[in-house]
Amino acid sequence: MMEEEDLEFVEELEAVLQLTPDVQLAIEQVFPSQDPLDRADFNAVEYINTLFPTEQSLANIDEVVNKIRLKIRRLDDNIRTVVRGQTNVGQDGRQALEEAQKAIQQLFGKIKDIKDKAEKSEQMVKEITRDIKQLDHAKRHLTTSITTLNHLHMLAGGVDSLEAMTRRRQYGEVANLLQGVMNVLEHFHKYMGIPQIRQLSERVKAAQTELGQQILADFEEAFPSQGTKRPGGPSNVLRDACLIANILDPRIKQEIIKKFIKQHLSEYLVLFQENQDVAWLDKIDRRYAWIKRQLVDYEEKFGRMFPREWYMTERIAVEFCHVTRTELAKIMRTRAKEIEVKLLLFAIQRTTNFEGFLAKRFSGCTLTDGALKKLESPPPSTNPFLEDESTPEMEELAMEKGDLDQPKKPKAPDNPFHGIVSKCFEPHLYVYIESQDKNLGELIDRFVADFKAQGPPKPNTDEAGAVLPSCADLFVYYKKCMVQCSQLSTGEPMIALSTIFQKYLREYAWKILSGNLPKTTSSSGGLTISSLLKEKEGSEAAKFTLEELCLICSILSTAEYCLATTQQLEEKLKEKVDISLTERINLTGEMDTFSTVISNSIQLLVQDLDAACDPALTAMSKMQWQNVEHVGDQSPYVTSVILHIKQNVPIIRDNLASTRKYFTQFCIKFANSFIPKFITHLFKCKPISMVGAEQLLLDTHSLKMVLLDLPSIGSQVVRKAPASYTKIVVKGMTRAEMILKVVMAPHEPSVVFVDNYIKLLTDCNTETFQKILDMKGLKRSEQSSMLELFRQRLPIPPAGPEASSSLSLLAPTPEQESSRIRKLEKLIKKRL
Repeated sequence: MMEEEDLEFVEELEAVLQLTPDVQLAIEQVFPSQDPLDRADFNAVEYINTLFPTEQSLANIDEVVNKIRLKIRRLDDNIRTVVRGQTNVGQDGRQALEEAQKAIQQLFGKIKDIKDKAEKSEQMVKEITRDIKQLDHAKRHLTTSITTLNHLHMLAGGVDSLEAMTRRRQYGEVANLLQGVMNVLEHFHKYMGIPQIRQLSERVKAAQTELGQQILADFEEAFPSQGTKRPGGPSNVLRDACLIANILDPRIKQEIIKKFIKQHLSEYLVLFQENQDVAWLDKIDRRYAWIKRQLVDYEEKFGRMFPREWYMTERIAVEFCHVTRTELAKIMRTRAKEIEVKLLLFAIQRTTNFEGFLAKRFSGCTLTDGALKKLESPPPSTNPFLEDESTPEMEELAMEKGDLDQPKKPKAPDNPFHGIVSKCFEPHLYVYIESQDKNLGELIDRFVADFKAQGPPKPNTDEAGAVLPSCADLFVYYKKCMVQCSQLSTGEPMIALSTIFQKYLREYAWKILSGNLPKTTSSSGGLTISSLLKEKEGSEAAKFTLEELCLICSILSTAEYCLATTQQLEEKLKEKVDISLTERINLTGEMDTFSTVISNSIQLLVQDLDAACDPALTAMSKMQWQNVEHVGDQSPYVTSVILHIKQNVPIIRDNLASTRKYFTQFCIKFANSFIPKFITHLFKCKPISMVGAEQLLLDTHSLKMVLLDLPSIGSQVVRKAPASYTKIVVKGMTRAEMILKVVMAPHEPSVVFVDNYIKLLTDCNTETFQKILDMKGLKRSEQSSMLELFRQRLPIPPAGPEASSSLSLLAPTPEQESSRIRKLEKLIKKRL
């Protein structure tokens, strides 16, 4: 019974001592301990096993039990001490709380007393400082009143003095006094409600009005409209009057400037009237010489009369430019039929020189947006009318090198006066454009005549394959025209000039380049009477001579130069023209024309070499390949093809040394033309014996190696052929080799032969398979069964290709077409 009670007590104790993890963690942090008995997950069995790991250790059990009992006894003592110590804690806490409440009440009473004393002190300070604030306000008001009275006294005295000095025309004293009165009057803006102040303000305005009218009257008297000056004019008085005008309404200043400039230029309008001889363009220098003399005369006589910040000299020059532009435009409209190119360019050159003179002399600060629209970009350094410009010889030298983007001198500063007079010539620039049209037409005709007289470039010279000299001359002239026109105008005339450029670029392409390409007597695939006669006589097809090959290469190089330079020309035109018009500059069509010339030149070179190889391929197809008994060296037709390649290709390569990419295009086009033609003639070799097929395979390999070496054949410097060209040759000639390998394979059993064909050629075309059977010399009955088996072994194609394949079977085969051509050829030979 005691044991059961002890167990129940232990269980209740464990239930009571089950602490939460947070509490357990807090206890471990406050009372860290390494004793296993203090752990929350204490296990009595594990602890006992730790104390007695073996049976021998049980010998010390009594000692261990005594230690545990001693520990329990100590714990009981500690617990008892703690419990006794906590007996009086509640009573001590209540006593401490009561003492704290009493201290807080005492502190609150002291704070309240301090606050009451502070309020009494503040009230006392306010009573003390009330009188001081009143004194401060009185002092401030008194100071303001004294200052205002002083200003009022100054204003009243100033107004009286201003009116008196105005009547006596004492402009020097008035200038200083008026500015002071204006400054003082600003202080009374908030007092305008006072009648006396308002009256003084009105008197000041009246004095200003009177001064303005009086000054204008004095200037009118000193500089009357008739252009005569009053003897002994009061220049000092007028100088002081100008200082007053700076203070008055700006309209007074503008009126003075306008009347003075008008009176100063009145003589110019009389001297250069529209009906005077000196008014025409051929004497335009006299206009500019007159204004230069007038500016010097003004500086000597009136330079000190007007303030420097009025810029009167520049204003006179600017007004002269406006008047001159209007007068020139009027007289050119009246006498438009008398304007010639040389006269127009002379007038423009003198005018632009004068505008450059103004830019060096003046800053252009008096120009307004309404007076002149400034250029968006500074004039280029290629201005032919500026004194510090590069010479035309330097430009020609640079153009001959094909360098339109050569480094140039730093551009001159922006000329604010550019176009201030020369704008009037823009409506008449059509005369210049028409002249350039005529000159370019004559230039093209001269190029054509020179080419006919000099003939094509001579082989084995520096001229062979080089760019035609006329091409550089054309673009040098283009650049001169472009630079000159850009100085005249950057608007519509530049668009018209670009149209002229386009016209003669096309004419140069067709008359000089395409028009001088050698003509072929027959195409590579055609049949003419002359070709039949030459074949009958045993001669070879017509070939281009060495001179003709050099000419084709020279035309190709020239077309490439024109293509690149035309692109640069388009970019330069867009730089010269106004930004709003750049979209209208487009030379793409002309660049396409030169690209066409390049393509035609390459095609002629390919056709020539292709035609030279045709007789050898024809001889190959006419050989009796079923009678070949043994395999030897390469056949004669292969030697003939290689001979033609070695004759033509080095010449073409040497003449196209400067345009390597187009030589590569020539090689690629020749490979694309020759290899399919070789395979076509290969199908005509029928029937073929096993030995004949081996000989053809050897010949095909020889041609393949020659074609792979084509770009560097006959050259001392061996270069690796371009990858694109090598890929075409390998693919095409490998197909020819596969065809011959299929022909060499036995046709029995049929299934193996058909599968071998599909594997080697991967060609699902029934026509190609038919040609292979013809080359093997199979009978029609055997071919029918083989064709049926071939159709069965083929994978099922899509609907579209299947339909096209079935249609191709109904169409006549190439063999049938060639048979008809042979019959026609024999008939013509018999008649001849």
